[in-house]
Amino acid sequence: MCMRKVDLTTFHVHWIKRGDLNECQCRLTPPEARPKKMELLFHRLNLQLKLRAADVLQINKHSIQPQQTCAEEELIQTFIQKLLINNYRARHIKTKVNSKQLQTSFSDPCEDESDIFDDVLKNNRSSQPTLIHPMDVQMAVFHRADGFLKQLMVTKLSQCQFALPLLVPDPETQQIEFPLWTFRQINKSWKIRNTNNETISQTQPIYKAQTPMVFFFRFGSVSSSKSQLMNSLINDKHNTFFHRNCPGSSRSRVLMDGMVEIAWFCPSGRNTDKFSDCVAFCNLHGDAGDHEKQWNILTEMASVNVLLLQQLQKNDRDGTVIQSLYKNRKPLICLFNEDESAVTEMKKGKYKIGLKNRNQSEISEELRGAISDCLSESSSTFRLEDVSKHSDIRVDEEDDEDCRRGRAAAQQMISLLEEKKLTEIKESFLPHQGKLWHQWSQKNKEIHRPQGDDKGVYMSKKQAEMKKIRKQQHESDISDFMKVFFRHENLNGENEKMFFLKWLKILLDEHTSTDLSALQHKYDEKWSTVMKLKNNNDKPEQIKAEHTKLERISEDLQAAAFGLEHIMREIGQIYESCSSVKENKKDLPVHFSSLPSLAAEMMISGFPLELMDGDAAHVPLVWISAVLDQLVQKLGDQTRVFVLSVLGIQSSGKSTMLNAMFGLQFAVGAGRCTRGAFMQLVKVSEEMKTQMNCDYILVVDTEGFCALELAGRSTRHHDNELATFVVGFANLTLVNIFGENPSEMQDVFQIIVQAFMRMKKVRLNPSCVFVHQNISDVTAGEKTMEGRRRLLEKVDEMTRLTAEQENYGAEYFDDVIRFDVQNDVKYFAQLWEGSPPMAPPNPNYCENIQELKQTVVSHASKSSGIMLKNLKDCIKDLWEALLNEQFVFSFRNSLEMSAYKKLNTEYSKWSSILHSAIDKIVKKLHNKTGNKAICGVEKTDHQTELKKATEEVEKSMSEFFDKDTNKDILIQWKTSYETKIKEVLLKEKKKLDDILQHRATLATTFVKIICQKLKEPIEQSIYRKTSRDLTDEMRSNCESLNGNRSNLEKHILKTLAEEEDFDKYMNYIENPRNHYKRFIRDEVRRYIRDKFSVSVLPKMKENIKLLQQKIMNAAHQSTEHVQVNSGDVGLWLKSFTQQLSDQLIFSEKDLSGVKHDDVDDFRLLEDVIRQELPAVMLDISSRFNTDTFPVKLDYKFRPDELLIDHFCQCCWVQCPFCGVTCTNTRENHDGDHSVQFHRSIGLYGVHYRDASILSTYICTSALANSNLYFYPIDSDEKVLWREYRRAGGVYADWSITPDLSELPYWKWFVCRFKKNLEIYYSKTFEGSGEIPHKWGNYLKRDATASLDKYM
Repeated sequence: MCMRKVDLTTFHVHWIKRGDLNECQCRLTPPEARPKKMELLFHRLNLQLKLRAADVLQINKHSIQPQQTCAEEELIQTFIQKLLINNYRARHIKTKVNSKQLQTSFSDPCEDESDIFDDVLKNNRSSQPTLIHPMDVQMAVFHRADGFLKQLMVTKLSQCQFALPLLVPDPETQQIEFPLWTFRQINKSWKIRNTNNETISQTQPIYKAQTPMVFFFRFGSVSSSKSQLMNSLINDKHNTFFHRNCPGSSRSRVLMDGMVEIAWFCPSGRNTDKFSDCVAFCNLHGDAGDHEKQWNILTEMASVNVLLLQQLQKNDRDGTVIQSLYKNRKPLICLFNEDESAVTEMKKGKYKIGLKNRNQSEISEELRGAISDCLSESSSTFRLEDVSKHSDIRVDEEDDEDCRRGRAAAQQMISLLEEKKLTEIKESFLPHQGKLWHQWSQKNKEIHRPQGDDKGVYMSKKQAEMKKIRKQQHESDISDFMKVFFRHENLNGENEKMFFLKWLKILLDEHTSTDLSALQHKYDEKWSTVMKLKNNNDKPEQIKAEHTKLERISEDLQAAAFGLEHIMREIGQIYESCSSVKENKKDLPVHFSSLPSLAAEMMISGFPLELMDGDAAHVPLVWISAVLDQLVQKLGDQTRVFVLSVLGIQSSGKSTMLNAMFGLQFAVGAGRCTRGAFMQLVKVSEEMKTQMNCDYILVVDTEGFCALELAGRSTRHHDNELATFVVGFANLTLVNIFGENPSEMQDVFQIIVQAFMRMKKVRLNPSCVFVHQNISDVTAGEKTMEGRRRLLEKVDEMTRLTAEQENYGAEYFDDVIRFDVQNDVKYFAQLWEGSPPMAPPNPNYCENIQELKQTVVSHASKSSGIMLKNLKDCIKDLWEALLNEQFVFSFRNSLEMSAYKKLNTEYSKWSSILHSAIDKIVKKLHNKTGNKAICGVEKTDHQTELKKATEEVEKSMSEFFDKDTNKDILIQWKTSYETKIKEVLLKEKKKLDDILQHRATLATTFVKIICQKLKEPIEQSIYRKTSRDLTDEMRSNCESLNGNRSNLEKHILKTLAEEEDFDKYMNYIENPRNHYKRFIRDEVRRYIRDKFSVSVLPKMKENIKLLQQKIMNAAHQSTEHVQVNSGDVGLWLKSFTQQLSDQLIFSEKDLSGVKHDDVDDFRLLEDVIRQELPAVMLDISSRFNTDTFPVKLDYKFRPDELLIDHFCQCCWVQCPFCGVTCTNTRENHDGDHSVQFHRSIGLYGVHYRDASILSTYICTSALANSNLYFYPIDSDEKVLWREYRRAGGVYADWSITPDLSELPYWKWFVCRFKKNLEIYYSKTFEGSGEIPHKWGNYLKRDATASLDKYM
């Protein structure tokens, strides 16, 4: 069963039918049958909760400091973080062994007593700690991961060239799962030679690829390693399949038995390839005889079966199966561990190879040859998707409803694209981003760079043209393709929406990949032809003709590129056109104002957003600004980001680097170069926010410099524009350099230096780190030192050249930007360890990525980043300045203007503090003059107050200039504003001095002041006394309040039944303490209203009379005391206040500052009090009514609060099952929580797992059912109801005893409000949760009568 609201998977009950009886029992798994080893493994790994992709992709302490060794409980996080950066050493993590785990038998006896035989045997017997198997760590993550993390994990495993889980037994149920979803983002590339010896490149989604498949399995125990043998066939330098001789391997693996893994050999088109075509290899772990289902599926689908046996015995239990394999027409290769013979073809397609006492290389060669021979004779192919056709296994995609719905929605969109030429798809389905948008972008640039003498006329003409284009855009139809997208994006839940977007990306890639590969191949061939003609100095006409063809292919490539980014670009242009004409589109299924919210949600979910349109070379500023506004609204206006951008030559590995560093998925690979600029949010975990001074890293990926010409753009100008733009709003820019080509390095340096020089001129201060990739030996200190020296020389040279062009005085790069050549230059190893396509990522490259990530975090921790709400203005300022071309002269720094405006606002506050301090002092002087107490005023009093105000201003100024987010901008105005504040202070001091010089000395009327001072304490005393009297009366006379808490609860429940208000009932159920308080307040309010004239008012008048007598008596006694002791007015005051201390909150301090030294007639003092006091009492009495009584009284002294304090100082802990409140009268009491009666758990929202059915069980009766179980909060471990304390936490603190006696009241409630409860919880009382028929027999009078009977 499930708890309501947030805890959607708290309780679970599964039901099965027993025979033909129409009753249900719980399906239980006996504790002794559970896989104890698995439970222990998950416990050791501290892996109790589900792992989410969104959580592991955050910047956390594990992601910036992964250890080579770690404690067991950190293995999971360390493995994940290493895998995210594509480090195949994720399977090589060493575990720190606790010193208590280590046992030693070392002793230090005398030499002649030692015995090697005893010592060796003793050491053999000593127990060693059992280490967790590396593959158990991997599979534990797999089993606990959500669908998105599983897919990311398997994609990363593939990139590490590891075998992937193909058929996975559920560790609890042993049901076989085929995780097809996890393969959906994996593409494999390979090269083959055709019959003409031409090299043909292929790139395919691996789930679609049709290849031969070789299946390896064993019967019984075999001393040779099957996985190690398979590795020798695929890549003998890399452990594709983990085997017994890998680092960290042990015999204690828990989660691998029965699992099938798959890997592919992908040829490179060279003669050294182990196989001439792509081949899949499957490996069944464990004894195939114990895993018949997996074995049947794979032997049926395999092109070649490879059997590993210790030795062949006729009477072996698997003999019949082996015989059938041998007789089958499918090729079979038998490997015998106890056989020493070389490869032998026993009959056509049937081979045997002996393994005993033989060279491993020979065995591998023979096995490879046998497999190749078999494949050459076989036409059988294997396709990964076809595994899902087997009915006796579970397919993850089909099992997850959100995934299934997301796929259906995406397929609906893809179906609309079919039979449409790929190069025409965008024009047909995404019309808003085509020619019209490109024309508008060009006009926008032109309007910022006016031509001719009459610029006003020119600009008016261009503005009219731009408006016309926007109108044409607005009139363009929304395609059915986009309508389907909007429908699914706006109707579905978050998880389903995420699956929809993932599926859409996968299916779009699948739909376009074949045509794009063909176009790319065509482009490469034509490029080679053009280069050959240029090198041969052929005729210019011929070169031009071929180049024209090349540009046409390039345009086709541009048109054929179709992905999620183009859909979002279309949405952006729909929004911009609607915003321009200020009208929604007639065929747009949603209002255009909601579109930025959609994009913002996608960014928060981890999708990148196009910042600069790479095709139009333009920033859609209206769209980007609106999306950023929505991000601020969703993430909060205090959200701070650290902007990280990357720049470099095309295809230099920028996107690959970012993907590895942050687990992102920017497009990479041949033909997938980034166009324009994209931004993506990377969340910073709560634990790291303080250290990093930001909530997110905003990663900006850009297209490469010096890109091959597309549509004839001016490359250098575009590169400079792009660099200036992304450098301008980035806090840190990674400058990526690939290899050591001097020409390319010079191009990069010149572009970068110019961008940073422009920033310097407009007082922006970004920083940069150079990343030099593909360096052969990054460990040689001398080489990297020499490299740093040469890099600095080159960048300094470019600084001097650029300074001349920009008319800027700079000799060195250090003059332009803060740059530390030792720490701000990183050298990266080569990406691959070997030659693609079978090479895994170089672990040294991965370690370089980790170091760079730490550098980024270090920069972030020293930076204040940028407020997300300011990012929009920053982007706008930079882009508009770039549109004007004269960047430095046209740059308008909105942040600087905003900072200056903010400074003036603060200055007004500081001035106001000083003005207010002086005004306060002046007011005091006037008051004291009016009170004739000016003689007691000291000048030092005012100086103290003024000093306090001055210190407050100085502190506020210091904090503002030192800690404000724009402190670097504000520093330029600090001195001038400090001077201005000093001038204000001098002026205010002079005003005060003038007032003090004209002071007059006046006397006060002491007695009247006393009476006025007494008025408030008298009023409060009377109100409090009346309140206490009234509370006592209600506890005697009010029926609901004259007993204990149980009596009060009975009246509450009766009132609820009388009113039949469902909302009030739910308030009582969910917030009982608040409901009690509200009920008491209503009762008190009603009592006061009804009894005011007959009870409340008489009490008030009586209390006034008594207090007046006591005050007069105190005055008389004080006068007598002073006369007897020859005292002064000070002694009179002391005596007077002490005598009233038990009645009034009034002391001598209340008269401090009142001049009274000249008062000496104490009889007169007593007479004046007698004259003035009745008027005070009359005034208080005249204002007393039902409205003023609760308002005038201090909150804590009101009757309702006194009664709440009386009734509610008890235990309020609610039963975790039904929500009923513990009846113990002490808060934080010892012992268990308990109640007399529990109620139906359905009214607390508890429902059956995986069903929308509320439960009618009552806690006590559920406990009496020996077969019923539930799932505790945040746990997937089921617990018997009768053993509910075993769930721990809140469950262990309750005492619930099996009992079939129940209160009819709540049965009536469930029947009366059945529909309300079903609507409230979005669940129903039907099926297993159908309300018992007899409950419907209870009437309201039965319900209320049961309260009188039992409570």
